[in-house]
Amino acid sequence: MRFFQKAIRRAGIDVAYSEGFSPHQIMSFAAPLGVGLSSKGEYLDIEVKSHNGAEDMKRRLNDAMVEGLEIKNITLLKEGAKNAMASVAAAEYSIRFRPGYEPDFDWTDRLMEFYNRPSIMVNKKTKKSEKEMDLKPYIYHLSVSGEGRNAVVHMLVNASSSGNIKPRLVVDAFFKANGKELSDFALEITREDIFTDNGMDGGFHMVPLDAVGTEF
Repeated sequence: MRFFQKAIRRAGIDVAYSEGFSPHQIMSFAAPLGVGLSSKGEYLDIEVKSHNGAEDMKRRLNDAMVEGLEIKNITLLKEGAKNAMASVAAAEYSIRFRPGYEPDFDWTDRLMEFYNRPSIMVNKKTKKSEKEMDLKPYIYHLSVSGEGRNAVVHMLVNASSSGNIKPRLVVDAFFKANGKELSDFALEITREDIFTDNGMDGGFHMVPLDAVGTEF
């Protein structure tokens, strides 16, 4: 949050500020990224008072970015649209095992058998409580590509405020189902993208967050 506030000021973006005793830039991030995770698809929205188009804004922001952070796309939201955080429905992840932490059993076929179970019961802990829940309805897609050390798990899970399933919880449940324990340092997790449900035709239809805006 602080980095982007400074970058927006350096870029000279005509950002809108809240009113009151301590004004702050009107900004919303889609979903906090967990510690130790990398990402290719993060979103935030800001409110501006004026602009010279998306390309000008993107160029000025990228000139103010540090290495490793890049603005890929900017779209315009409709008046009254939900902010980024309220729009999140799901997140896509790719998961690899770190060298030396690969499972000592034939896990790829077993993982798909695990996913195909009618229910996946786990104890989910929060800061205030712990409850048993069925993960299966919150895992929208799971597959494996590659073999051996090059195997990658692809996972699309609920990331809304009502669900918010972390990919490690799924892998940890799989290990426990096989009588194994997952090391704290075993996984390399990358968030590939964040999605919203645009409710097309009254159904459940996932699209990347920037698909709900328009070019300008």
